[in-house]
Amino acid sequence: MPSLLPTYKNLVLYAALSLLLTLLLSLLRAPVLFLRGLFTYIHPENLGQGASQPGLRAAIRRPSSDPSSGLNGYQNLTASAAAAANAEVRKRGRSKEKFEFDENNAQIFRLKLDEAHLESRIYFGEYGSVFALSLVGVSCAALNLCLGGGGGGGGGPEDGGVLADGSLIPVLFGCLAVAKWFLALAKASFERSASRRSEKQLSLCFGVLGFIAGLFICSSLARSSLDFDLGAVDGFCAILIAGSMGCLAGYLYMPAAKSARAFWLGTDQIRSNLSIISCGWFARMVLFATYLSSIFTALLWINPLAKMLVNERLGDGRVGSLSGDGGDADRLLGNVGMSRSDFTKFRLWCLLISSVLQIAAFRSIFQMYLNEAVLSWYQRLHSSRVPDLDFSRAKVFLHNHYLCLTILQFLAPPSLALLFLGLSQIEGNPFGKSNMLCGQLPCSAFLKQVALLMAWWVVFVWTVFASATLVLYRRGFLYVS
Repeated sequence: MPSLLPTYKNLVLYAALSLLLTLLLSLLRAPVLFLRGLFTYIHPENLGQGASQPGLRAAIRRPSSDPSSGLNGYQNLTASAAAAANAEVRKRGRSKEKFEFDENNAQIFRLKLDEAHLESRIYFGEYGSVFALSLVGVSCAALNLCLGGGGGGGGGPEDGGVLADGSLIPVLFGCLAVAKWFLALAKASFERSASRRSEKQLSLCFGVLGFIAGLFICSSLARSSLDFDLGAVDGFCAILIAGSMGCLAGYLYMPAAKSARAFWLGTDQIRSNLSIISCGWFARMVLFATYLSSIFTALLWINPLAKMLVNERLGDGRVGSLSGDGGDADRLLGNVGMSRSDFTKFRLWCLLISSVLQIAAFRSIFQMYLNEAVLSWYQRLHSSRVPDLDFSRAKVFLHNHYLCLTILQFLAPPSLALLFLGLSQIEGNPFGKSNMLCGQLPCSAFLKQVALLMAWWVVFVWTVFASATLVLYRRGFLYVS
């Protein structure tokens, strides 16, 4: 038994790390702790007209839920009843009764997010599970980098096979977390009342476009534009990769639009001068840094910029000269920049930093999204002398009801990018001695390239959707209400 410990040392370390993280997340209630200090809002309605029903009640209710009203759901009117109703409306319109504004129905309340409130929201279970799986998957990938892959023991991986190497464990956790994220995003995208029908249709269109773009990337048509080495991908793998890219493009459209709207409010682009709507100067710096780093990272795998930043002559004894014969400006490409290995590490660090910045900016973005309901209430409150607050009341209710769904959507891009980045950096041989080939590459190398492609695709799609939405807000085609 003691002789087996050096052989399976890596496996023991992965298991200990997974169990420890799971225990800590459960004891500390990390998903709730991550949201501590944030606020949501409720817009109640004062129905205390009788002694039996005093105080505040829920804002959104069915017509039949009010016992004081004579409605029993929605009823069809007969011709005589419709004529009587129309006469009553005309008589009411001709009356010169003075309307008085009831301030009790215009109040909005701020609530601190606590465990009881979060657990009562839908999608809280999905949020807790993907939070734990993502953290365990990223931590196992980081441990794999620290261990340097396999080996490290007396017997070596050749004595114990795949389990002794241990690199299969972070692959399994990473793939499980990615699959869980896909299922959660699919469920959230088809939620009936969480988004408009037009947004769902646009998500479907972008998903189809993402699938077509994935087919182009897997083929040789886009190899000259993107710096990825997938080798010769067969038909089944190409369809699988393109389908995953299409799903990500469809799933991330609505979260990116929400995030851009929150960014628009948080940086006070509408000039509302309301301190409760926008965020402070430090949070704004984080938001701008996150957005700019995402743009820069998305461009690093596009070949014109990649060729400009890589010096192809480093390492072969030749140094490019700007005063060479011909003086062609194209000689700048390949003569300036860093070496290929340094540029590869630089791109990975940029991908890591942009994902970490998105997580750091999550609390500000999510709070600005919740503050959008306050802006809607404020606009309706000052729109007329007798404001109609039904729209703002419904918006506040929906923001509060689908709170955990929005958390899932905002955390999905950085979490997926980190998971795919971790899968692309797995050291060792997770598939053991089986020399399986995926196209022209071994499966381990092919997995790394596909994972890196998917990590870049998440950042690229999110950046494109957010930038396009911000441009539409800037040009006045979209507005926050």
